[in-house]
Amino acid sequence: MDLGFVGGFVVVFAVVGGFELFDRTSFATMALASRQRAGPTWAGAALAFVGSSAIAVTVGAALVALLGADRIGWIRVAAGSALIGYALWLAYRGPDETAAEPASARTAFVAAFATVFALEMGDTTMIVEILFVTDWGWLIVLVAGALALISVAAWAAWLGQRLGARVEPRLLHRIVVVVLLAVGALTIAYGLAPGAFSFL
Repeated sequence: MDLGFVGGFVVVFAVVGGFELFDRTSFATMALASRQRAGPTWAGAALAFVGSSAIAVTVGAALVALLGADRIGWIRVAAGSALIGYALWLAYRGPDETAAEPASARTAFVAAFATVFALEMGDTTMIVEILFVTDWGWLIVLVAGALALISVAAWAAWLGQRLGARVEPRLLHRIVVVVLLAVGALTIAYGLAPGAFSFL
């Protein structure tokens, strides 16, 4: 089906953005932005999304072919384990210590970039972008997919910052730890048993 440049752009933007809006990466970005500065968190997440989109349209298909579906799962397991480790570290530090030492812009950027980039490797969104390349070519998928993901990162960072400003710090700390643990566990489960998530 030939929808042309504009039609392909709209479809890729809507599908990729829709997939990511309620994805675990979006929730992880919200959790990070609730504890850190929204601007650097968004910038780190956005850059990671652009990087993951570039990988998807250039070497993503080759990576899947080279590693095979089983090994792609191990990338997800590693990303989920890193998130759980970060959540446990936050739990160990406690809300008072983290509130007394707010993250620098650089720390917020690096944390968001590393988290989002790790979560996106082999993610459903990346697979969708790889598939779309065969329909509309790498340029449309790269531009539309990256813009959709940058928009989702902005929404997640904004919402996370609002939640961080309105929720009591101790409660927010618990929520962030639980969300990151849940996202990490879900990512590991998805890596180990992707067939159980066939509805995604």
